[in-house]
Amino acid sequence: MSEEIQLNHEVTAVLDGLNHPFRNEIEQLRIYILSANTGLGENLKWNGPNYSFDNEDRITMRIQPPKKEVRLVFHRGAKKQPQPKQKLISNKSEMLVWKDNSRAVITFKGLPEIEKGQQMLADIVNEWLEASR
Repeated sequence: MSEEIQLNHEVTAVLDGLNHPFRNEIEQLRIYILSANTGLGENLKWNGPNYSFDNEDRITMRIQPPKKEVRLVFHRGAKKQPQPKQKLISNKSEMLVWKDNSRAVITFKGLPEIEKGQQMLADIVNEWLEASR
């Protein structure tokens, strides 16, 4: 883990208390997401890690109920916004499952899948942050 990455201590404490079966995978995703863009802040939402950019929620890690997967929900925050006519980003990754044109999900089922997708995840994070401003 590089020195500029700051994991939120409150998030770490909550995760430590959950005894989640995917704890190592969650930790690796936290590091990859925060490494993708130094402008991201980490906090809690839905009892899991949440990432904001310019104080607006953009990526939420869905870890409840505890099971052997973790989902990243890419969104534009809590406030309802007009639906774009096209998908918010043009990334063609098969990792993304679109729920509507401004919300997508990536589901990871194991550490090898997370590690293999590290660069694509970084690309998606940065495209999402740029497009969701």
